[in-house]
Amino acid sequence: MKKVFLALLILAAIIAFVALDLGRFLTLDSLKQAKGTLAVWQTNAPWLTAAGYFGLYVAMAALSLPGAAVMTLAGGAIFGLAEGTLLVSFASSLGAVLAFGSARLVLRDSVQRRVGDRLKAVNEGLAKDGVFYLFTLRLVPAFPFFVVNLLLGLTSIRLRTFYWVSQLGMLPASIVFVYAGTQLARIQRLSDVASPRLLLAFTLLGMFPLIARGLVRALQKRRVYARWQRPSGFDRNLVVIGAGAAGLISAYIAATVRAKVTLVEAHRMGGDCLNYGCVPSKALIRSATLAYQMAHADRYGIEPAAPRVNFRSVMARIQEVIRTIEPHDSVERYTQLGVDVMKGYARIIDPWTVEVALNEGDPRRLTTRNIVIATGASPSVPSLPGLEDVGYVTTDTLWEEFSALEAPPRRLAILGGGPIGCELAQSFARLGSTVTQVEILPRILMREDEEVSAFVRARLEAEGVSVFTDHKVLRAEKHADAKALIIEHQGNLKRIEFDALICATGRTARLKGYGLETLGIETDRTIHTNEFLETLYPNIFAVGDVAGPYQLTHVAAHQAWYASVNALFGSVKKFKADYSTIPWSTFTDPEVGRVGLSEQEAKQRNVPYEVARYELKELDRAIADSATEGFVKILTVPGKDRILGVTIVGRHAGDLLAEFVLAMKHGLGLAKVLGTIHIYPTLAEANKFAAGEWRRAHAPQRLLPWVARYHAWMRA
Repeated sequence: MKKVFLALLILAAIIAFVALDLGRFLTLDSLKQAKGTLAVWQTNAPWLTAAGYFGLYVAMAALSLPGAAVMTLAGGAIFGLAEGTLLVSFASSLGAVLAFGSARLVLRDSVQRRVGDRLKAVNEGLAKDGVFYLFTLRLVPAFPFFVVNLLLGLTSIRLRTFYWVSQLGMLPASIVFVYAGTQLARIQRLSDVASPRLLLAFTLLGMFPLIARGLVRALQKRRVYARWQRPSGFDRNLVVIGAGAAGLISAYIAATVRAKVTLVEAHRMGGDCLNYGCVPSKALIRSATLAYQMAHADRYGIEPAAPRVNFRSVMARIQEVIRTIEPHDSVERYTQLGVDVMKGYARIIDPWTVEVALNEGDPRRLTTRNIVIATGASPSVPSLPGLEDVGYVTTDTLWEEFSALEAPPRRLAILGGGPIGCELAQSFARLGSTVTQVEILPRILMREDEEVSAFVRARLEAEGVSVFTDHKVLRAEKHADAKALIIEHQGNLKRIEFDALICATGRTARLKGYGLETLGIETDRTIHTNEFLETLYPNIFAVGDVAGPYQLTHVAAHQAWYASVNALFGSVKKFKADYSTIPWSTFTDPEVGRVGLSEQEAKQRNVPYEVARYELKELDRAIADSATEGFVKILTVPGKDRILGVTIVGRHAGDLLAEFVLAMKHGLGLAKVLGTIHIYPTLAEANKFAAGEWRRAHAPQRLLPWVARYHAWMRA
């Protein structure tokens, strides 16, 4: 009952404020007009005037009514700097407490019941660091004070803490605004606007948010670095830990701008992508594709031939491809570029010191102004009874393990229905394995639209892959030489026998072994970073798979630019990492490429959209190539040509996607794509024709009958 009464009382007060148009009195013009009257009141009844002003300010703040800035200026104009600051400080704090308490009493219980899980992290953060967090919100005027009052009332922060931190945090802004009010009271004529004091007041109003943010950053740094002794000088400008895509780019950029940089790598230069991921898998796909084309050459009028797969040669070619690319990422090349490359294990001792246990030689300690953590990820292996007994390979180990085989595994089981699992399933099926793919989720390629998942699944099954989705693997068994997986779906068990097992169930960020625990750097599944890719320590950055949110080589390289530039030049200018146009591709046949929103994501986020779609079976070059499977699907803002997302399914989809990535990055709409000349006959024309479908759907239907009449008139 109390809650209802309080809610009705607040609602009635707000309605009265709006209905009576009381906001008209809370403008600068009204303040100037009432200046004389207010001055008389202040002279004749100073205590009563102060009490009335105080009560009005408290009421406005408690009800979250607009006009607090004008009221603060009025405090300076009426009472002067000292008395005005005193009144504003306590009135705003008391009003904030009342708003806070009202929100807590009326709304908190119901909000916590409905979205308690979402607020759990906020409550935990406030319990851990609530004082500083609230102080930051109060100090920086970018956050509306009334919003802070109401939202904090929904959390578990203590009332007493809320009060004293609010009063302290709002005090600097109160002083600035009250001082500006004292100067506004001095304006009598136009020339007064240019007076030094008034110009100072306006300057303070404009500069205060920047000063406040700088103060907050300085306080944050002071708190973070308090327990560490900063070196008087540094051996390096930058130390990069990990020589995968992110680490290599970070070191390259640092060397390019003549910074002194050390790159530390314990294993193979080039990281996972070169040695275990992108490069070997694409080499495998190429061999498998050729074998498939030979077996289906009759599509092109050529007698088909059953390919005789020399599996040792296939795996040897993969290693040769890796060796050919290796010099691009080698120690020798990066040394020539000016990078100091150390082979060994790095451990962060403190925010400015890295110890390297060299593979050859004694450990070395380096002091550095900045550190970039680019340690990548390793394959995730499910906790499965019997798995160690039957044996398995991961996406890292299969290239070496399978190189010893004379033939591809006769029966191959693959755990995982993501991009890697699908690519490997199709490739090994084309090379002669009987492949079974098991995915615990309802469908493969869960990030894509349902029709895309169904499309790829149908193609895999057409090529002989047995795909089991929504199946849980219970255990692995081994009896004599027979190995099997026991999988379950809706209570029904199935036994899948295999000769080799690949775990393609994702990758886990490497978070252990290089000092994160000692420094207290927060991790979950990845290292926590801000929009500048800074960790808890502003001079320590994390990029690539270890930072997320995307485990893609090109995203790692993208992040590396931001991290290295922010590390080396952040004192001058910092750049926020931009994830607005992240493309990716799954290299099955046909390929799947996507950038931006998919249809299912647009629906989940309640984003309005229109679809323009073009089928590749209509494209001349696709028909000539007998590659008509697939489509181009574009999501746009309703009624406009601005691109929200693109999905391409078809041959070379990853290559075709680049045009849309460029368009989205630079704000080019479909009209620009349509107006661009595309070579005939190419697959790239599909992009233009998809844009044409959008144009056709938005043809000026009301105008067309008049155009027809015009042409008829011209014929007459």
